[in-house]
Amino acid sequence: MTRFQDISIKGFRRLADVQLELRPLCVLIGANGIGKTSLLDVFSLLASSAQGSLNAALSELGGLSALITYDRAEELALGISMEIEKDAQTQRYSLRIQPRGPSYIIEREVLHQVFGPIAFDAIDSHGVDVRYNENGQVVLPTWNHNPLETSLAQVPKVFVWPEDFRRRLASSAYYHTLDVEARSPARLPQPMRPAALPGKNGEDLIPCLYYLREAERDRFDAIEDSLHAAFPGFERLDFPPVAAGTLALVWRDNRFSKPLYANQLSEGMLRFLWLVTLLQSPLLPAVTLIDEPEVSLHPELLSLLADLFREASRRTQLVVATHSDRLVRFLKPAEVVVLDSTDDATSKLTWADKLDLDEWLAEYSLDEVWSRGLLGARA
Repeated sequence: MTRFQDISIKGFRRLADVQLELRPLCVLIGANGIGKTSLLDVFSLLASSAQGSLNAALSELGGLSALITYDRAEELALGISMEIEKDAQTQRYSLRIQPRGPSYIIEREVLHQVFGPIAFDAIDSHGVDVRYNENGQVVLPTWNHNPLETSLAQVPKVFVWPEDFRRRLASSAYYHTLDVEARSPARLPQPMRPAALPGKNGEDLIPCLYYLREAERDRFDAIEDSLHAAFPGFERLDFPPVAAGTLALVWRDNRFSKPLYANQLSEGMLRFLWLVTLLQSPLLPAVTLIDEPEVSLHPELLSLLADLFREASRRTQLVVATHSDRLVRFLKPAEVVVLDSTDDATSKLTWADKLDLDEWLAEYSLDEVWSRGLLGARA
């Protein structure tokens, strides 16, 4: 399976100079303010750069000047590589952005491609000097180039693998904690429309579940199996119409004579349903980012969630940020990234299986090793 290999970050908040090997499942642990959410933001920023929405993404994060590491950097430099194993091909994308007055310039941008003995730059941009490879020739744009957006998002889609790289990076999706307020989208009836994902705000939860029931029955059955394991009284999900083209979500519990509608579900029930639906989707993006999935969930549900993470990581690279000791209990050191503070108040990232933990893990679970301060990732 084609996957991203590693990511490098220089000058983003407390991530002053870090590089991380990317595995199928990366669960980030560490103290508040150490950089877990920042790492997710970097992935999201790279996705925006590939989508042609870099300017909007930087503005949403407060502007480039607010993101650059205080007293440590004058620019933001990001890099990410992808390996295609069957073709012995590697692609490495690097991006350097510098503040310029109230705005910024893309100082350097390169998409370097290695195909066996052949290596070339599919894109090589220096500020407004943009060059790209087209049919084996280095050419200049004959179209209006937007200097606030990356060349990756703008150059013609000529070669298969550079476009595959761009498409995969652009597909990355960031899921924050689901809004479960009384009038939130996940609690209301929803219009029937094509949906293979439940939506970042749960706005497509019902049509996604309905689609899975009708077109991907094995995945829908797996969702209901997870709900059976998590909630002993759960019987099944139904989707009665409530108006023309609009469906409701009904949760049937064998302990009650009447069904529960989405607006009657507890926060934990609704968030778990949304997470299970997301993780069972057959159309997960290349990279799926989830922040604090444990919110509102009973600790006993976290074992199921860890198993769902592993299953989903066969189809997407899953990057999760958590504060939950209990979730860590059900993970392996090879799935956990430890974030710690250095003496100069920046962050360092270490895979837990690179630490000398064998003797401790012979006696304690991983969360106990963490709580005893032997893993790091503490304030």
